[in-house]
Amino acid sequence: MKKHKLRLLPKLNHQIWILAVGRFLLEFGTGFTLFYAPIFFVNKVGLSATSVGIAIGSASLSGIVGRILSGSFSDSPYMGRRRTLLLAAAVSAIGSVVLATTYDFVTLLIGNAIAGMGLGLYWPANEAVVADITLPETRHEAYALTRLSDNLGLGMGIVLGGVIVATTGNYRLLFVIDAISFIVFFVVIYFAIQETNQAPKAISQGNSHLASWLTALQDSRFRVFLAVNIIFTTYFSQLQSTLPIYFKNFVPTGALEKGFSETTISSLFAWHLSVVILGQLPVAHVLKRLSDPLALVVSTVLWASGFLLIWATPIFTSHHSVWAALALGVFALAIVSYTPSSSSLITELAPESQRGVYFAIGALCWAIGYAIGPSLGGWALDQDEIVVNYYWLGLALTAGVAIAILLYLERMGIGE
Repeated sequence: MKKHKLRLLPKLNHQIWILAVGRFLLEFGTGFTLFYAPIFFVNKVGLSATSVGIAIGSASLSGIVGRILSGSFSDSPYMGRRRTLLLAAAVSAIGSVVLATTYDFVTLLIGNAIAGMGLGLYWPANEAVVADITLPETRHEAYALTRLSDNLGLGMGIVLGGVIVATTGNYRLLFVIDAISFIVFFVVIYFAIQETNQAPKAISQGNSHLASWLTALQDSRFRVFLAVNIIFTTYFSQLQSTLPIYFKNFVPTGALEKGFSETTISSLFAWHLSVVILGQLPVAHVLKRLSDPLALVVSTVLWASGFLLIWATPIFTSHHSVWAALALGVFALAIVSYTPSSSSLITELAPESQRGVYFAIGALCWAIGYAIGPSLGGWALDQDEIVVNYYWLGLALTAGVAIAILLYLERMGIGE
């Protein structure tokens, strides 16, 4: 029995485990701010939900620049994956410090622009490192392990963030802790992660950065995947921007009262991340038997089911927190169905010397999704209550488009 349990943990390069520890520390700090920032800027600073949504969405614009730079930097033998990660950590720490001092819309825009740049620099380089040091047969588990580390850190950060807010009311302290986590991540990468980009300099010099981007964008199969990936990233953005404000200001909690307390919201998202953490490796193990497009179809169905539950939550006469918890549990399964398969699919499509660029373009979907999602969600929350409620139903209906695209990818033989 003991040996069987040990085999559930994949045999991976030691740098994957070190990177997982660094990502745990990084996301621990991020968890302090991720779900509380919209509430803080709307209810404490006094900005409108629309302006906060626009400010959060604006980080995606600078994130686009960061992702473009990260793709080229990561594939460059002169910069490489490691130095790009170090730059991302430094820029992100500065962004958190600016957000900690925010009192108006302009400063919020600046802080989000810097933070978006740091995030943009981070993801393509990080995903390329994992692809470089894993074999195809363990790649799903490697991506699942790093995502597991992300969510363990995020979950602990959210819980402790909720405790700090509930006991001290000091939201700004959360951003300071976030900045410290980026500094710790910088130290881990500096001392423990080696450069993984092994592309010869002659090859890199012979292929310009622009040519590398054009080659990736001419990949018709990759372009089809990008279309559906934007839909997924728009879904993700709702959990971090629109849903916390909806829970705080709109969900019925009594005969005349509306809005969950910060403690309840913290508990709900802690439950959500608990399901993500517990389900990450088992779901990845099960879904690797499917092609990547079919695994993403499973994720799409789960996203639609979660949005339908959020839409239906105010309809139920009681136990609204239970229905909200059920929805967040379904969202958790949608997330763990998505992450390993999408990264594995990109790795399959990308030539080894262009992994940074392919992952950068894939990461640009997150910039687009996070530009659309928070702004659209913020607009919906500023409308009449009927618009707010049916907004979630509309999101669920968009899943039909995503499923149609994924089935087309399946017929193209991608990710088998």
